[in-house]
Amino acid sequence: MKNVPLAEVDLVDRAVLPIGTDYPPGHVLDWHEHRRAQFLYGATGVMIVDTADGTWTVPTERAVLIPAATSHRVRMLGVSTLSLYIEPAAIPWWPATCTVVDVSPLLRELLLAAVDFDIDYRLSGREGIIAELLLHEIAERAPLPFHVGIPASADLAKLCREYLTSPDAGVTNAAWAARTAMSERAFTRRFRSETGESPAVWRGRARLLAAVPLLRTASVSAVGGRLGYASPAAFTAAFTRTFGVPPSRFTGSRQPAGHGSD
Repeated sequence: MKNVPLAEVDLVDRAVLPIGTDYPPGHVLDWHEHRRAQFLYGATGVMIVDTADGTWTVPTERAVLIPAATSHRVRMLGVSTLSLYIEPAAIPWWPATCTVVDVSPLLRELLLAAVDFDIDYRLSGREGIIAELLLHEIAERAPLPFHVGIPASADLAKLCREYLTSPDAGVTNAAWAARTAMSERAFTRRFRSETGESPAVWRGRARLLAAVPLLRTASVSAVGGRLGYASPAAFTAAFTRTFGVPPSRFTGSRQPAGHGSD
Protein backbone atom coordinates (compact mmCIF):
# COMPACT_ATOMS: atom_id res chain seq x y z
CA MET A 1 0.00 0.00 0.00
CA LYS A 2 1.28 3.45 -0.85
CA ASN A 3 0.31 6.87 0.49
CA VAL A 4 -2.59 5.40 2.49
CA PRO A 5 -3.50 7.04 5.85
CA LEU A 6 -3.12 4.53 8.66
CA ALA A 7 -6.53 5.48 10.08
CA GLU A 8 -8.20 4.03 6.98
CA VAL A 9 -6.67 0.58 7.42
CA ASP A 10 -5.72 0.34 11.12
CA LEU A 11 -8.47 -2.16 11.97
CA VAL A 12 -7.84 -4.47 9.02
CA ASP A 13 -7.33 -8.04 10.23
CA ARG A 14 -3.62 -8.21 9.47
CA ALA A 15 -0.87 -8.26 12.10
CA VAL A 16 1.51 -6.44 9.75
CA LEU A 17 0.39 -3.50 7.60
CA PRO A 18 3.08 -2.26 5.14
CA ILE A 19 2.63 1.34 3.91
CA GLY A 20 5.02 3.41 1.79
CA THR A 21 4.86 7.22 1.79
CA ASP A 22 6.70 10.08 0.11
CA TYR A 23 7.09 13.33 2.06
CA PRO A 24 7.87 16.86 0.85
CA PRO A 25 11.24 18.28 2.00
CA GLY A 26 11.19 19.49 5.60
CA HIS A 27 7.81 17.92 6.38
CA VAL A 28 6.99 17.55 10.09
CA LEU A 29 4.57 14.97 11.40
CA ASP A 30 3.49 16.71 14.60
CA TRP A 31 2.94 14.93 17.91
CA HIS A 32 0.76 11.84 17.49
CA GLU A 33 0.65 8.18 18.44
CA HIS A 34 -0.47 4.88 16.93
CA ARG A 35 -2.38 1.96 18.40
CA ARG A 36 0.07 -0.32 16.61
CA ALA A 37 3.85 -0.45 16.96
CA GLN A 38 5.72 1.03 14.00
CA PHE A 39 8.84 0.03 12.11
CA LEU A 40 9.77 3.24 10.26
CA TYR A 41 12.43 2.85 7.56
CA GLY A 42 13.94 5.80 5.74
CA ALA A 43 14.74 4.71 2.21
CA THR A 44 16.08 8.21 1.53
CA GLY A 45 16.98 11.26 3.61
CA VAL A 46 17.22 11.61 7.39
CA MET A 47 14.49 11.41 10.02
CA ILE A 48 14.53 12.96 13.49
CA VAL A 49 12.10 11.32 15.91
CA ASP A 50 11.22 13.07 19.17
CA THR A 51 9.43 11.62 22.20
CA ALA A 52 9.09 12.93 25.74
CA ASP A 53 12.12 10.81 26.68
CA GLY A 54 14.60 11.53 23.90
CA THR A 55 15.54 12.30 20.32
CA TRP A 56 16.51 9.65 17.75
CA THR A 57 18.29 10.54 14.51
CA VAL A 58 17.68 8.00 11.76
CA PRO A 59 20.22 8.12 8.90
CA THR A 60 19.41 7.00 5.37
CA GLU A 61 18.74 3.27 5.03
CA ARG A 62 18.25 2.83 8.77
CA ALA A 63 15.01 2.42 10.67
CA VAL A 64 13.48 3.25 14.03
CA LEU A 65 11.28 0.94 16.09
CA ILE A 66 8.50 2.96 17.74
CA PRO A 67 6.48 1.25 20.51
CA ALA A 68 2.69 1.24 20.36
CA ALA A 69 0.89 4.19 21.97
CA THR A 70 4.09 6.28 22.13
CA SER A 71 3.53 9.97 21.45
CA HIS A 72 6.13 11.10 18.92
CA ARG A 73 7.02 13.72 16.33
CA VAL A 74 8.95 13.07 13.12
CA ARG A 75 10.90 15.62 11.09
CA MET A 76 11.46 14.45 7.53
CA LEU A 77 14.54 15.71 5.70
CA GLY A 78 14.16 14.53 2.09
CA VAL A 79 12.53 11.29 3.18
CA SER A 80 10.66 8.44 1.50
CA THR A 81 9.53 5.89 4.07
CA LEU A 82 8.51 2.28 4.20
CA SER A 83 6.54 1.62 7.38
CA LEU A 84 5.24 -1.52 9.01
CA TYR A 85 2.42 -1.02 11.48
CA ILE A 86 2.31 -4.08 13.70
CA GLU A 87 -0.22 -5.42 16.21
CA PRO A 88 1.50 -5.34 19.64
CA ALA A 89 0.36 -8.89 20.44
CA ALA A 90 2.43 -10.17 17.51
CA ILE A 91 5.69 -8.70 18.87
CA PRO A 92 6.03 -9.20 22.64
CA TRP A 93 9.80 -8.67 22.17
CA TRP A 94 9.43 -5.11 20.80
CA PRO A 95 11.59 -2.56 22.70
CA ALA A 96 9.88 -0.37 25.30
CA THR A 97 11.49 2.80 23.91
CA CYS A 98 12.32 3.98 20.39
CA THR A 99 15.34 2.20 18.94
CA VAL A 100 17.35 2.93 15.79
CA VAL A 101 18.53 -0.14 13.90
CA ASP A 102 20.47 -0.99 10.78
CA VAL A 103 18.57 -2.52 7.86
CA SER A 104 20.09 -5.56 6.19
CA PRO A 105 19.86 -6.05 2.41
CA LEU A 106 17.39 -8.91 2.98
CA LEU A 107 15.18 -6.79 5.23
CA ARG A 108 15.23 -3.94 2.71
CA GLU A 109 14.15 -6.25 -0.12
CA LEU A 110 11.37 -7.71 2.01
CA LEU A 111 10.12 -4.19 2.77
CA LEU A 112 10.16 -3.29 -0.93
CA ALA A 113 8.13 -6.40 -1.71
CA ALA A 114 5.65 -5.91 1.15
CA VAL A 115 4.78 -2.32 0.28
CA ASP A 116 3.15 -3.62 -2.92
CA PHE A 117 0.74 -5.87 -0.99
CA ASP A 118 -2.99 -5.22 -1.18
CA ILE A 119 -4.72 -4.18 2.04
CA ASP A 120 -6.18 -7.68 2.47
CA TYR A 121 -3.12 -9.59 1.32
CA ARG A 122 -3.22 -13.36 1.61
CA LEU A 123 -1.94 -14.80 4.87
CA SER A 124 -1.00 -18.04 3.16
CA GLY A 125 1.59 -18.38 0.44
CA ARG A 126 4.24 -15.82 -0.52
CA GLU A 127 2.69 -12.69 1.05
CA GLY A 128 2.04 -14.28 4.42
CA ILE A 129 5.54 -15.74 4.50
CA ILE A 130 7.09 -12.35 3.70
CA ALA A 131 5.07 -10.69 6.50
CA GLU A 132 6.24 -13.36 8.93
CA LEU A 133 9.84 -13.19 7.79
CA LEU A 134 9.84 -9.39 8.21
CA LEU A 135 9.21 -9.81 11.93
CA HIS A 136 11.98 -12.41 12.24
CA GLU A 137 14.44 -10.09 10.48
CA ILE A 138 13.50 -7.08 12.62
CA ALA A 139 13.95 -9.13 15.79
CA GLU A 140 17.56 -9.83 14.71
CA ARG A 141 18.52 -6.16 14.34
CA ALA A 142 21.02 -4.73 16.82
CA PRO A 143 20.35 -1.24 18.27
CA LEU A 144 22.42 1.71 17.01
CA PRO A 145 23.46 4.60 19.32
CA PHE A 146 21.89 7.49 17.35
CA HIS A 147 19.99 9.09 20.21
CA VAL A 148 20.16 11.32 23.27
CA GLY A 149 17.88 11.21 26.29
CA ILE A 150 15.76 14.17 27.37
CA PRO A 151 15.48 14.97 31.10
CA ALA A 152 12.06 14.61 32.72
CA SER A 153 12.20 18.05 34.38
CA ALA A 154 10.64 20.78 32.25
CA ASP A 155 13.46 23.28 32.77
CA LEU A 156 16.23 20.82 31.86
CA ALA A 157 14.21 19.46 28.94
CA LYS A 158 13.83 23.01 27.60
CA LEU A 159 17.60 23.54 27.69
CA CYS A 160 18.21 20.27 25.88
CA ARG A 161 15.61 20.77 23.16
CA GLU A 162 16.89 24.28 22.48
CA TYR A 163 20.42 22.92 22.19
CA LEU A 164 19.33 20.20 19.77
CA THR A 165 17.81 22.90 17.57
CA SER A 166 21.01 24.93 17.55
CA PRO A 167 24.03 23.09 19.02
CA ASP A 168 26.80 25.46 20.08
CA ALA A 169 30.25 24.27 21.18
CA GLY A 170 30.60 27.42 23.26
CA VAL A 171 27.81 26.59 25.71
CA THR A 172 29.12 25.77 29.19
CA ASN A 173 27.80 24.04 32.29
CA ALA A 174 28.02 27.38 34.08
CA ALA A 175 25.75 29.02 31.51
CA TRP A 176 23.15 26.28 31.80
CA ALA A 177 23.35 26.32 35.59
CA ALA A 178 22.73 30.07 35.63
CA ARG A 179 19.60 29.64 33.52
CA THR A 180 18.19 27.23 36.10
CA ALA A 181 19.26 29.38 39.08
CA MET A 182 21.46 26.61 40.46
CA SER A 183 25.11 26.28 41.31
CA GLU A 184 27.17 24.55 38.65
CA ARG A 185 27.82 21.60 40.93
CA ALA A 186 24.16 21.16 41.87
CA PHE A 187 23.08 21.55 38.26
CA THR A 188 25.57 18.95 37.02
CA ARG A 189 24.52 16.49 39.70
CA ARG A 190 20.82 16.95 38.86
CA PHE A 191 21.41 16.68 35.11
CA ARG A 192 23.40 13.48 35.53
CA SER A 193 20.69 11.96 37.74
CA GLU A 194 18.07 12.54 35.03
CA THR A 195 20.06 11.56 31.94
CA GLY A 196 22.86 9.31 33.16
CA GLU A 197 25.41 11.67 31.55
CA SER A 198 27.17 14.88 32.49
CA PRO A 199 25.88 18.01 30.66
CA ALA A 200 29.16 18.30 28.73
CA VAL A 201 29.03 14.70 27.52
CA TRP A 202 25.36 15.12 26.60
CA ARG A 203 26.08 18.27 24.57
CA GLY A 204 28.97 16.57 22.78
CA ARG A 205 26.72 13.70 21.75
CA ALA A 206 23.96 16.10 20.67
CA ARG A 207 26.42 18.00 18.46
CA LEU A 208 27.48 14.77 16.79
CA LEU A 209 23.85 13.78 16.18
CA ALA A 210 23.31 17.18 14.56
CA ALA A 211 26.08 16.28 12.11
CA VAL A 212 24.10 13.44 10.53
CA PRO A 213 21.58 15.57 8.58
CA LEU A 214 24.24 18.18 7.81
CA LEU A 215 26.45 15.56 6.15
CA ARG A 216 23.80 15.01 3.48
CA THR A 217 24.76 18.28 1.80
CA ALA A 218 28.13 19.32 3.24
CA SER A 219 31.62 17.85 3.50
CA VAL A 220 33.09 16.27 6.64
CA SER A 221 35.43 19.26 6.95
CA ALA A 222 32.60 21.81 6.66
CA VAL A 223 30.35 20.02 9.14
CA GLY A 224 33.15 19.55 11.67
CA GLY A 225 34.00 23.25 11.47
CA ARG A 226 30.37 24.30 11.82
CA LEU A 227 30.02 22.20 14.96
CA GLY A 228 33.14 23.66 16.56
CA TYR A 229 35.74 20.94 16.02
CA ALA A 230 39.34 22.09 15.66
CA SER A 231 40.01 19.90 12.62
CA PRO A 232 38.30 17.35 10.36
CA ALA A 233 40.43 14.67 12.05
CA ALA A 234 39.15 15.63 15.50
CA PHE A 235 35.56 15.57 14.26
CA THR A 236 36.03 12.23 12.52
CA ALA A 237 37.61 10.69 15.63
CA ALA A 238 34.79 11.88 17.91
CA PHE A 239 32.06 10.78 15.50
CA THR A 240 33.61 7.35 14.95
CA ARG A 241 34.16 6.82 18.67
CA THR A 242 30.51 7.65 19.42
CA PHE A 243 28.69 5.93 16.55
CA GLY A 244 31.09 3.22 15.43
CA VAL A 245 31.33 4.47 11.82
CA PRO A 246 33.12 7.49 10.31
CA PRO A 247 31.11 10.55 9.21
CA SER A 248 32.15 9.94 5.61
CA ARG A 249 29.61 7.08 5.59
CA PHE A 250 26.83 9.67 5.68
CA THR A 251 28.02 12.19 3.11
CA GLY A 252 26.17 12.78 -0.13
CA SER A 253 22.64 11.73 -0.96
CA ARG A 254 22.32 8.07 -1.73
CA GLN A 255 19.02 7.30 -3.43
CA PRO A 256 18.23 3.59 -3.30
CA ALA A 257 15.37 2.27 -5.35
CA GLY A 258 12.17 2.28 -3.36
CA HIS A 259 8.99 4.00 -2.38
CA GLY A 260 8.39 6.29 0.09
CA SER A 261 3.16 6.75 6.32
CA ASP A 262 3.80 7.60 9.53
